[in-house]
Amino acid sequence: MKCPFCGEVDNKVIDSRLSKDGSSIRRRRACVACSRRFTTYERIEEIPIMIIKKDDRREVFNREKVRSGFKRACEKRGISMNVIEDFLDELEQDLRETGEKEIPSHMIGEKIMAKLHELDDVAYVRFASVYREFKDVNDFVSELKNLLSKQ
Repeated sequence: MKCPFCGEVDNKVIDSRLSKDGSSIRRRRACVACSRRFTTYERIEEIPIMIIKKDDRREVFNREKVRSGFKRACEKRGISMNVIEDFLDELEQDLRETGEKEIPSHMIGEKIMAKLHELDDVAYVRFASVYREFKDVNDFVSELKNLLSKQ
């Protein structure tokens, strides 16, 4: 590790600590040449998850995009941000655990639909209307009938 003050590469680690969330290691270092101290962080380099869209385009998984759609469906439904964030953590972990570099977007959509169905029926139907591209009221009625028949 190069010293940010003098550029010397010879330094020693004085202290190492795990970050609060356990995702990185904080290291205090001292430069052998100038004796100044500095901090470095060591993190796992994560390979980005690529999403295969319906039209075969590829784009990097965007947690914020999923959060936005999930929040929009849950608007005024009393679902806390903690629940949403926990789901997003779980979803991202599930996607990484598949071991696949490219994941079809419908997999993510179905996971979101399942979670919303579990949490709130209105949020579920809101999301379904966009995700399944409802064209008219009959599509809503059909989805509501399916929802009611499962209860």
